[in-house]
Amino acid sequence: MSQLSPIPTLPVVKLRENALLPKQATPGSAGFDLCAALDAPLVLLPGERRLIPTGLAAAIPAGYVGILAARSGLSAKKGITAANGIGVIDSDYRGEIFFSAVNLSDAPYEIAPGERICQLLILPCLVPTLCPVDKIDATERGAGGFGSTGT
Repeated sequence: MSQLSPIPTLPVVKLRENALLPKQATPGSAGFDLCAALDAPLVLLPGERRLIPTGLAAAIPAGYVGILAARSGLSAKKGITAANGIGVIDSDYRGEIFFSAVNLSDAPYEIAPGERICQLLILPCLVPTLCPVDKIDATERGAGGFGSTGT
């Protein structure tokens, strides 16, 4: 199995005039903040889900995956998070990146044009060759799940 080489660059193209290029908040940030490419503020009602455009497309290299994650401050303070837990951007996808947001709070939240809405992480992605078998190896845990090892 060959090792992945570090990604020297991530090609990103602006698809909308109001799109902002991704930025790391600090040099040690694991991901890049992506901003809402909106023409006007968008109100996200309690319990509402919406696709928020970023106005960007990226060429994620083969062997990697783009992960869209909620911004921790926005999620913890305002209840705005990823509707599907995380977003997955496959390496062969070349369309606009949208963030599937949900408002888990009990108050409307206004997303401003250019607001940092989520973060993009680029991670190695191993896709094994599936090997159908008649049975799999037993372990001490077995099929126990959903709290079987404790709370």
